[in-house]
Amino acid sequence: MSSEPIIKAVGVRKSFGPLEVLSGIDLEVSRGEVVCLLGASGAGKSTFLRAINRLETIDDGQIWVEDQLIGYEPRGGHFREMTPKQVARQRVPIGMVFQRFNLFAHLTVMQNIIEAPRGVLGRPKAEARQRAAELLNSVGLSDKAGHYPAQLSGGQQQRVAIARALAMDPKVMLFDEPTSALDPELVGEVLKVMTDLARGGMTMVVVTHEMGFARQAADRVVFMHQGTIVESAPPEEFFDHPRHERTKQFLRSIH
Repeated sequence: MSSEPIIKAVGVRKSFGPLEVLSGIDLEVSRGEVVCLLGASGAGKSTFLRAINRLETIDDGQIWVEDQLIGYEPRGGHFREMTPKQVARQRVPIGMVFQRFNLFAHLTVMQNIIEAPRGVLGRPKAEARQRAAELLNSVGLSDKAGHYPAQLSGGQQQRVAIARALAMDPKVMLFDEPTSALDPELVGEVLKVMTDLARGGMTMVVVTHEMGFARQAADRVVFMHQGTIVESAPPEEFFDHPRHERTKQFLRSIH
């Protein structure tokens, strides 16, 4: 893990009408680091995660990914908001996996995975298919390439969604509660893929309610409450010796 930040958020604020959801978030994520965002519903975790790749605009502050200011470009001494097409290009090195799998129902597993590498990166079909086959093998779904999403379990669909994100060779992977829509018996198969990614050195920011995953796979746990970061610490310190009273209340409530 490098100490060099690959993600840097400074003073990030976001409101929905009168409700301030993010109240000045400052956070750096090092290259190769796995950060888990924890907190009660409404703490701002998913909003902040979506702001990293500009799926959610922010009202104030700056977010940098790989030395690129997300959503803005310098123009005549000021910052000008980028066009949707420019933002889409910025998203290429940022993989994202959602609560819902968002697979194209009319495409096979293989077609889902090669769609973006071919359409966005312009990769030859044979190269894209070879890479997709490797990724399907890595998530344990080599035999599902010709299946359609409706023929797969929720856990299998989420593993395909992870493979699809990885097919773009991202520098960063964002996970927004990737197991929350799954039946309990399917959660483990998705967490295993994520744990393998973490061990392989992938930079990851994960919004999750899976405390076991956060304890075992995270390099750092960040606890959010009412749009602010209340506590940030290595897992052992966070779970066994929390400092902030709000953190202690949260951990008592989940136990």
